[in-house]
Amino acid sequence: MTVPSLPPAAAVRAVVDTDTANEIDDQFAVVYALLSRERIRVEALYAAPFYNEQSTGPEDGMLRSYDEIQRLLRRLPRHDSVPVHHGARRWLPGPGRPMPSPAATDLVERAGGADEPLFVITIGAPTNVASALLMEPRLADRIVVVWLGGNPGYWHRAVEFNVEQDVHASHVLLDSGVPLVHIPCRNVTEHLRTTQTEIERFVRGSGPMGDYLADIYAAHFSDHFARSKVLWDVGAVAWLVNPDWVPTAVVHSPLLTSEGTWSHDPRRHLIREALSVDRDAIFADLFRKLQRAVPQEKSAG
Repeated sequence: MTVPSLPPAAAVRAVVDTDTANEIDDQFAVVYALLSRERIRVEALYAAPFYNEQSTGPEDGMLRSYDEIQRLLRRLPRHDSVPVHHGARRWLPGPGRPMPSPAATDLVERAGGADEPLFVITIGAPTNVASALLMEPRLADRIVVVWLGGNPGYWHRAVEFNVEQDVHASHVLLDSGVPLVHIPCRNVTEHLRTTQTEIERFVRGSGPMGDYLADIYAAHFSDHFARSKVLWDVGAVAWLVNPDWVPTAVVHSPLLTSEGTWSHDPRRHLIREALSVDRDAIFADLFRKLQRAVPQEKSAG
């Protein structure tokens, strides 16, 4: 059981596991990861399941996410060769019981194929990642999971959307001893807020990708007056881009209770937990990368 160190100065190998059609923050996060080649070498993208008003069930959510990933890649021609894999069609059926999928299989094979660790940016329900860990327990020695899910250890409520979607999978990440960087939501990534005015000023016009992101942001609310939108998932990518922008502390892995709260045991293994985010630095970096990508993507087409 290894405590994740801060990411190295050189670019790291990574995959992104994402419920891309669930909301609009995943799209920004996926694009941010792809455009941050100086820090992140994205080797594959995995479609994660989700179930809410945007889908008819976890399988439909996963398939919609797969299609949304493809829409993103079509707008970034320099990245359209990145492999995309279908994820689980169901939640974990019970404790210790994986839900196999092409994504889980690829993760096991990809992580075992090199000496350097594979960073797994997990910004949805962790079904695919947990299944891979259950299918091959030695995987825990070969990957570092950067998970956007749950709330801080001091928060009165542990669960949020990503945790409650697949509680069994959430337990696997917290209990398996895999090197884990926990990126909480409340009071941490909830500060990654932006507005339509900011998106129109700095994102729209940044090629097909920038216009697409601006369009889905504009469509998210029927009325943007005095409203901002949290792009939670960007925080998980930002930790790899610059850990100074997402400071962390080493803490004991919390226990997720049946009541959806945290319990703490100092005998538990250690993980990293994000404490805050530098909202301005993160968005400035994302917006500049979108703007710089325009001539590269045009010339590539």
